[in-house]
Amino acid sequence: MTKHKFLTYCCVVFLLVGAGLQACKEKSNPRPKGYFRVDLPPHEYSRFDSAAFPYSFDFSQSAQIITRQEQGEKFWIDLNYPHLNANIYCSYKPIHANLFELSEDTRNIVYKHAVRADAISELPYENPDKKVYAILYELSGNAASPYQFVITDSTKHFFRAALYFESTPNKDSIAPMAKYIEQDIVQIIESFEWK
Repeated sequence: MTKHKFLTYCCVVFLLVGAGLQACKEKSNPRPKGYFRVDLPPHEYSRFDSAAFPYSFDFSQSAQIITRQEQGEKFWIDLNYPHLNANIYCSYKPIHANLFELSEDTRNIVYKHAVRADAISELPYENPDKKVYAILYELSGNAASPYQFVITDSTKHFFRAALYFESTPNKDSIAPMAKYIEQDIVQIIESFEWK
């Protein structure tokens, strides 16, 4: 066999072997990013009704209430969801002819998230018999806080709360947990009473 025929033969063999190896490979398709599955417990509620606080409401048994004082303020609490890595931070202010300022402060805080939120919805709630007037803010998109709300009697009491997850905001990964906690927030608002 001449040198030229040998090289041609080797090239043909390498091409056939390479083609055969390529034909045996499985096609790989890129897979979308996945998220851990979170098992959410059924919604069950207990009553928060401490004599030391000017309000009471139903809260999820999945949450723990942590009381705190912030800069001399009283009646502040956190609802901690340890298995969801989330907190609802709640503050309370007495109204001293400053309802407009408190309401505007809340709106400013909520709308600071407009940079990252796709949309912000305001859902009002009223229960005149209990003097409970609330607004639930739903922030869609990758906002740091998917839900915030305020409750007032419009004369003496102002209660503000915001849900935060202790992770980088990603609407796809936190969506099931945010929807789960949304039901708890609605329960808080609907069961809220002033003392």
